Parts: sequence; structure tokens; C-alpha cells
Amino acid sequence: MTELTISFSDVEAAAARLNGVANQTPVLTSRTFDAITGARVFFKCENYQRVGAFKFRGAYNHLAQLPPDARERGVVAASSGNHAQGVALAAKLLGIPCTILMPDDAPASKRQATLGYGADVRTFHRLTDLPDVVARAAAEPTGAYIVPSFDDPWIMAGQGTAALELMREVPDLDVVVTPLGGGGLLSGTATAVRGCSPNARIYGVEPDTADDWVQSLQANERVMIDPPPTIADGVRTRQPGKLTFEVVRALATGVVTVTDDAIKDALRFMMLRMKTVAEPTGAIPAAALMTGRIPDVAGQRVGVIVSGGNVDPAVLAAILTGDL
Repeated sequence: MTELTISFSDVEAAAARLNGVANQTPVLTSRTFDAITGARVFFKCENYQRVGAFKFRGAYNHLAQLPPDARERGVVAASSGNHAQGVALAAKLLGIPCTILMPDDAPASKRQATLGYGADVRTFHRLTDLPDVVARAAAEPTGAYIVPSFDDPWIMAGQGTAALELMREVPDLDVVVTPLGGGGLLSGTATAVRGCSPNARIYGVEPDTADDWVQSLQANERVMIDPPPTIADGVRTRQPGKLTFEVVRALATGVVTVTDDAIKDALRFMMLRMKTVAEPTGAIPAAALMTGRIPDVAGQRVGVIVSGGNVDPAVLAAILTGDL
């Protein structure tokens, strides 16, 4: 491992491990979106990944490296949805018993999908229970292995493979933008992008009501916030990861915020004009570009990681009709 926990070679090794297992997701473009932003934008659509989100990449990369004794004891993960599904499917593919802890307000569609991958699903209360605490309690009776959702080198490297694919398919990107929750995606992306194009600018985007990263970077230390209210359930984290914070601080260009209304507008655009379904978290980078939150993109080649498409049908219908 490098001083920053992961290196470009770690992302390349993860890509080799995922070859033939993860989907190589498509890259879409939109002339209308380019006209709105003044940039040439390339959407890396992880909503077409297995389980419908990039999280499968990190989960499989991590579980595939577990020793036999850890596999026999099984794995536990705490997640609001996409990490849960990623771990559940990876565990199924590798023959590992799996228990998932989900907050009781997680989208029903994500809970049902996680059950469909064969996991034992239990719930906890988001406002009173910390995910790491409930995960430890669930793992203790059997000594099960806890799979971290973002603050882990194998997870970070796996997530970075989406950006690695993007950079190889669309060379010479000037800017790359990702959603930002715990930081696994952004830290892996920043590592991959710096390895391919050292001068590219890299931004993470979070909801303005879930701005733990903005506050932490301003304070130069990790800040914990109250449980954040936002439509983007995939980035409702309360504090940056210890490892991801160091990588993002060293390699990323900056972090910006967007409103929930901007997220809904971007999701509607992607659905109605690009004919692709993104969950609110997956639409966050598009929202930042559409509202001018990413500086100096006119005339630039911009890569966007669409992190997932697991939106609850009722939420999607309400956003599309303007009823939410």
C-alpha cells in the first residue's frame, strides 16, 4: 500500500479481478446536455452495473480477497441499499453466507433486491443507531467478517475501476465528477484519474443538506453532522471516512454542493431526454453541471460517474410528475 492507502496499481489489480464478473457499463452522451452546460459530457452509466450500481465493484473486489476462514464465518454489512445489494450478490457468487443491516427507511425496492440475492436482511433505526455499531452486534455471535461500505482500500480500489474504464474509453478528459457520500467512489476515481491523466480536475458533489465533506475540508478534519435530510439516500453519510478523507484531500480538486431541487431536475432530464433511469444520488453530478456548480467547464471534456439507478418507483413517479 502507498502512503495514501491505495495506488493506481491497486485499481488496475481490481479491474483484473473484476474482468468477466462486473459489467463494462456504457458511456452515453447528450447533445442537449452539452448545450446546457457548454461542455462535452460523457456519462459513465453505472446504473447498468450488476445490482444497478457501482457498489458491486468494490464489494466483489473485497470479498474475493477474503481468506477461507473469513468466508466460512460469513459476512455482515450495514447499508441503505446499494452496498447492501453489492455485498449480497458478491457473497452469493462466492458462496459466502451474508447478513445485511438496512435502515428502516431504506427504499423498499433496495430491500427487496437485497433479499432476492439471498441475504439475511435485518433493519435498524437510522436516527438512533450507528451502522458500525449494529454491524458489530450482528457479527459478534458467529465472528462474521464486517464488510466496510467505503473506508477500506479494497473497496476504494474496486470503485475506482469505473473511472478507469471511462478514462480508457474516453481519453483526454479535462474534468471528472462523481457523487460523494462516504468517499469510496471519489477516492477510487481520483486515484484512477490521476494515474491516467495527472492534470485532470476531479470533483465530488454532495447535497447541501448533507455537506459533511464541505465542512470537513474547511475545518481540515473530519466533521460529523446530524443525520442529513436529502432525497439522495445513497449519500446520507454523517462523516467522511478516515482513509477516504486523506485520499480525497490529496488528489481531488474540490467538493461542491447541490440542492435537492437541482437533483430532481437532473433526474428528470436524464429520464426524459437521455432515456436512462438514475437514482437521485446518481443524478447529483449532472445537477452540479446543470446549475454551474463545477467551475470552468465551458469547452471542456467532462466525465460523469452515474453511480446507480435503483430509485424507488413511487419516488421516481413523484419526481417526474413534480409531486415530490
